[in-house]
Amino acid sequence: MKAVRMLATAFALGVIASAAVAQPAKTLRDQLVGTWSFVIAEITTADGKKTLPFGDKPKGMLIFTADGHFSQVHVAGDLPKIASNNRLAGTDADNKAIVHGSLSLFGTYVVDEDKKTVTFKIDGSTFPNLAGVAQTRTIDLLTADEFRNTNPAASRDVPAVATNIYKRLK
Repeated sequence: MKAVRMLATAFALGVIASAAVAQPAKTLRDQLVGTWSFVIAEITTADGKKTLPFGDKPKGMLIFTADGHFSQVHVAGDLPKIASNNRLAGTDADNKAIVHGSLSLFGTYVVDEDKKTVTFKIDGSTFPNLAGVAQTRTIDLLTADEFRNTNPAASRDVPAVATNIYKRLK
């Protein structure tokens, strides 16, 4: 009886192990799909100067869909409220702070598995100059819970590299 139990256990473990081996590794693209919470952005200029363009407590998210679309929203955590409560009636100072402290873009994306890059093909943005632009970012880290990328062609403080960090929303 004991020998039969041991044989059954060994068989079950063998089935489980072979099923685990048979599972193909997820591609980078598959791992990106989902919703990511924006943690921080850091800009490093050629002379080594570092800045946090959205402050040390930004808000936002990055969404990758399985069919190849993305949407990104980065917002500084300390944007001013508009006194009139009308987004079209902000003061010049309010509007400047809001433009400086926010960036949104959307479009499609492509992942190069070999180069470990993601290229955003931007359809529209709160920075209109990005519409129609393709931006390639290096995937520095991608786990089930964290995604880090660098943009070697940051459009702010050029020449500079932007590093963005996200945590997966669950």
